[in-house]
Amino acid sequence: MKKLIEISLGIVTSVGGFLEIGSITTAAQAGAGFGFQLAWVVVLGTLCIAFLVEMSGRFSACSKHTIPDAMRERFGVNFFAITLAVLLGVTLLVLAAEEGGIAAALEMATGWPIPAWATPVAILAWLLLWRGTFGFIENGVSALGLVTIAFAVGAAKMHPDYHAVMTGMVPSLPTHDRVHYWFVAVSVLGASITPSLYYFYSSGAIEDKWDASYVGVNRVIAAIGMGFGGFLSLAVLVLGALVFHPKGVEVQHYQQLPELLTGVFGRKGFWLVVASLGIACLGATVEIALALAYTIAQGFGWRWGEDLEPHDDARFSLTYTLLIAAAALFVLFGVDPLKLTEISMALTAASLPVGVFPFLILMNDREYLGEHTNGFFGNAVVMVISGLAAVLAVVSIPLQLAGG
Repeated sequence: MKKLIEISLGIVTSVGGFLEIGSITTAAQAGAGFGFQLAWVVVLGTLCIAFLVEMSGRFSACSKHTIPDAMRERFGVNFFAITLAVLLGVTLLVLAAEEGGIAAALEMATGWPIPAWATPVAILAWLLLWRGTFGFIENGVSALGLVTIAFAVGAAKMHPDYHAVMTGMVPSLPTHDRVHYWFVAVSVLGASITPSLYYFYSSGAIEDKWDASYVGVNRVIAAIGMGFGGFLSLAVLVLGALVFHPKGVEVQHYQQLPELLTGVFGRKGFWLVVASLGIACLGATVEIALALAYTIAQGFGWRWGEDLEPHDDARFSLTYTLLIAAAALFVLFGVDPLKLTEISMALTAASLPVGVFPFLILMNDREYLGEHTNGFFGNAVVMVISGLAAVLAVVSIPLQLAGG
């Protein structure tokens, strides 16, 4: 019964943590720009993150190590420092985009400009981490993200052509705007395969004191949680394809997002989108800040733990404090959160091999995992998708920027 409850909570947490600013905006842009044609990218990204999340949970449960801890031990401090620098630079932009997403939701709700919300948003996120426990962050804040199920209900109520949606799940070449097509595809992949998600999950397995008996529980949570999260992302794409694509409208501002649901739910749809955006971004903000703090603390051998009092792991607590404050500066100085989201998701895709390939080496190391090492199929799926995302990003990002 205990593990059944943990499975239920884990799935809720996974679903609530999957859909955030990157998933919502990139999926909406994909649907608006190319109808159902990019549905295959959502499926591909969901498949990859499900494998990575399952691997990260299995690794921590069986080895009693987190990913950063084992990476430093296995490859040395110098190699880890390079990996950390890349992940920190990219993920800090993602964190800033999430804080900007909360501020954008509050702007739509109150009319006050986004920069005015930078400090209150940062203080709220910091207080949740400073006073909250890991269980509260994992199950409480993330569970609120289930409000995003409204996107799936809205998509169903609009009665899409399900055959066309299924057709979009088969990869196809673009018929127009080829550079933008691949840039959006890369952004969707970056939003789906976020390293902070499986790094957070790895640390969570240690916080929850998992052991090898949780391998099956972990597999169920990863498959159903990530699968349903991907389903919600696909629902946003479908709404974008039905609401914006027929009008030839591109999603260029956050203020356009409520249109995804206002046609179905009326005024309630506006508030559902505002709540979905704000709550999902708040959950992502605390999880990403925590994931980065975990990575830094574990990599340098500091004491860490969200359930510890801040004075017991002072460097860990100071780290997430500084990260939240640094990300808030982007919002305070008026950086467009939507543009920041676009570029941070594309850069996430470009940097995937830096974090993924060393992790795959660890997943095949019997000194850590014994009989629970990876199989050929899991390795192949993650390597191919990560490599594809990186190649596409390296090609499409400069072209997209050059084209304005």
